[in-house]
Amino acid sequence: LVMEANSIIIISSVEPHYFAGYTGGRKSLFPGVASYRSIEQNHRHAMDNRANSLALEGNPVHEDMLDALNSFNNTNVFALMTVLDKHHQLYAATVGHINDSFFAAVERAKEVFVAKIEEKVDIVVTAARFPMDIDLYQSQKALEHGKLALKVGGILILVASCRAGTGDDTFIRLLSSCSTPAEVFQRIREGYILGYHKAAKLAEINLWAEMYGVTDIPDETLNSINIKPFHSLQDALDEALKKKGKNAKVLFLLDGSLTVPKLN
Repeated sequence: LVMEANSIIIISSVEPHYFAGYTGGRKSLFPGVASYRSIEQNHRHAMDNRANSLALEGNPVHEDMLDALNSFNNTNVFALMTVLDKHHQLYAATVGHINDSFFAAVERAKEVFVAKIEEKVDIVVTAARFPMDIDLYQSQKALEHGKLALKVGGILILVASCRAGTGDDTFIRLLSSCSTPAEVFQRIREGYILGYHKAAKLAEINLWAEMYGVTDIPDETLNSINIKPFHSLQDALDEALKKKGKNAKVLFLLDGSLTVPKLN
């Protein structure tokens, strides 16, 4: 139906996305109205180490989306992009061609979501706020942003209720069935399934850092995917400080799903 239309109006918001760089713009059409097969193919690029928050140039996920927009060259696509502040109030709005309005909104989004830091730290506490705390599938975004402020060998603490459990458990099944991160990557190379990019991102963190989880997910589930479970943030912090020492530096991301730490 979208392809048959002469004109399309897109309304979307722009904020950091942990492997597409940013939400908004091209994402409304691809993967927004794409086929399952196309979405799966696009998300496979998420395992590339150039697919990160804030990254657009050279990001294969983003560039694949831009390429897909060529299908709409004969369609009038008008886009309204919004950027919201931490109170979910309107911070900025841009309008025009889908790409022009998107890239203009990206510049405004940087003012809201990028948190400049002077150095990486030993312990990062990253909280997934409502509604991103619904399950581990969504809360994982807070881990992706938190790791950007963490030293190698550090401890990353996720705080999220995960009231609906793990969410789509494709990535859980893969992680829990592998004994090492290397085995996870090997299984993905043998055959990618939509959701495996989540497993790859968590396995990548496991190569160089520890992860703790303060959630409502059963302990055995977290243990099976190399996230050490805790039932209170204080307990998790106490354990982390015991390991890293009383002089360890700690950083708190109070909205880890959307806040992106960036070294000055």
